[in-house]
Amino acid sequence: MADNNNDVINDILNQLDNAKKNEAEVKPVQEKTEEKVVKPAAEAVHREAPAVRPVQKHTERPQQTEGARQDASAAPGQPRPPRPRPRMDEAAPVRSNAAVKRNAAHHKKKKKKRRRSRLPGVLILTVSIFAVSICLSLVIIAFGKDMFGIGKDDTTKMIFVKENTNTEQMSQQLYEEGIINSPKCFQLFSKFRKTPDVYLPGEHFVSPNMAYETIIDTLTNEEKEEQKESVNVTFPEAITLYKAADLLEQNGVCSASDFMFYFNAGGYGYEFENKLNKNTNTLRFADTRMEGYLFPDTYTFTKEMDPEQVCQKIYFNFDQKLTDERIKRMESLHLSLDQLITLASIVQAEAPNREDMNLVASVFWNRLEHEDAETVGMLQSDPTKNYVKDTIRPHMTVINNDILKAYDTYQTKGLPPGAICNPGLDAIDAVLEKKPSDYYYFIANIYTQKTYFSKTNDEHLQNTAMVKADEAQYEAEQAAREAEEGTDE
Repeated sequence: MADNNNDVINDILNQLDNAKKNEAEVKPVQEKTEEKVVKPAAEAVHREAPAVRPVQKHTERPQQTEGARQDASAAPGQPRPPRPRPRMDEAAPVRSNAAVKRNAAHHKKKKKKRRRSRLPGVLILTVSIFAVSICLSLVIIAFGKDMFGIGKDDTTKMIFVKENTNTEQMSQQLYEEGIINSPKCFQLFSKFRKTPDVYLPGEHFVSPNMAYETIIDTLTNEEKEEQKESVNVTFPEAITLYKAADLLEQNGVCSASDFMFYFNAGGYGYEFENKLNKNTNTLRFADTRMEGYLFPDTYTFTKEMDPEQVCQKIYFNFDQKLTDERIKRMESLHLSLDQLITLASIVQAEAPNREDMNLVASVFWNRLEHEDAETVGMLQSDPTKNYVKDTIRPHMTVINNDILKAYDTYQTKGLPPGAICNPGLDAIDAVLEKKPSDYYYFIANIYTQKTYFSKTNDEHLQNTAMVKADEAQYEAEQAAREAEEGTDE
C-alpha cells in the first residue's frame, strides 16, 4: 500500500516538473508575439492536486468510457472531482504581429473598396439630378419669356385669320409666322382663360414681343381701341413707287417719305422676299429698290396708319398673287423673280390689254434670246427712257450717268437693273406664257391704242410711218374741233 502511495506522489511530482518546464518554454513565445496566451496552471495544479486515495484492488468491471469512470470514482454523497485540465504542453494558438497587421490592412482595404464602389453611383445620381433641374429651369424660363414676350422682336407683322379658325390652328399659324415659339404653351394658356377664344377673320397686326394675353385680345377683338377713319386707295397698273407714295400722303394714310423708306427696306418675312436677289445690282436705283412689287389693287387703310403696316398689307397682297404655279413656271423659264417683274413692268408700260401684252412679251423674248438679229439684243423700249427722264434723274442727289444709262434700253443690252413700274397679273402672265412668234418690232397708236407688229425693220418703218400719219391726222382733227368750239363760244 505504501508503495502505491509513493508511486502516486512521484507521478504528481513529475507532472509539476513538466509544468515548470512548459512554463519556461511558453514565456519566450509570449515575449515575441506580444499576445496573451493561456498561462500554465502550475500553481492551480498544486492547489487542486487530487487527494491521495488508497489503491484498491482491481476487479473486473465492464469497460467504461473515461467520463463514466470519472463519474464512478466519486463516492455517493460526495462532490464530483474536477475533470482534468488539458495538458499544459499543448500551447494555445499564437497569432504573429505581422499577421494581425495584414488582417487589419485587409479589412481596411475592403472597407475602402466598398466605399469607392459606391462613389460612382452617388456621383452619377447627383449629376443627373443637377442636369434635370437645370433643363427644367431653362424650359420654364424659355416658356415664361415666350409667354410674356420678353427679349423678342418688336417688329409688327400682319397675319390673315381665316374663317372658323380654332386655337390649335391659330397657335400653329402664329408659330409659323414667328410670333410665338411654342404652340403647345399657347394652347395651354388659352385653355386656362375664362372666356372662350373666338378668333375674328381678317387682317390683324401682332408682334413677337406681345404677351399671349395681348395677342389673344388682338385676335379676338377684345381689346377696345380707338376706331380710326378708314380710307380706300386704288393703285392703277403701271404706277411708280413715287406716285403711289404721293397718293398715300394725299389720302392721309402716311407720309410719302416714310412709305418709301419702309417699303424699300422690306424684310417682313414673306415668302417672295426669299426669292429676291441677295446681291443687288450696283446700278440699281436704290430709292426704288422694290419698284415692281407694289401690286396694283384697291387697298383699305386707316388715317395716320403705321407705315410698316401699310407696307405689310401691300407685301401680303403681292405674296398671295405669286402662286406656286407662277413660281414653277418662272423657274422653268430660268428667270429670277427680279427678271420676271422687270420684264413684266416693261410689257405693262407698252401694251394696253392682255392680247397685245402676249405679243409684246414675245417680241422682247425674241430680242433677248437672239442677239444676232437686227436688234442685237436691245429692247429699245420708250418707257425705259421715260423712266430715266421722269423718275430717276429728278430724285438723284448726285447724278450717276452709269445708272441712267443702265436703265435706258436704247443704250444698254438686255434688261435694265430694275423694274420701271408696278405691273399687274396680265403683264406677269404674258411674260410667263412666252407666246412664240416671229416678231421683233411693234409700234402702237397712242390715240387708238392699236398695236402693229412686224418681223423686219423695213416692215416696222412702214408701220411707223402709217401710225405717225394716223396720229397727225387725229391731232389735226382734234385741233379743228377745238377751234370750232372756241368760235361757237
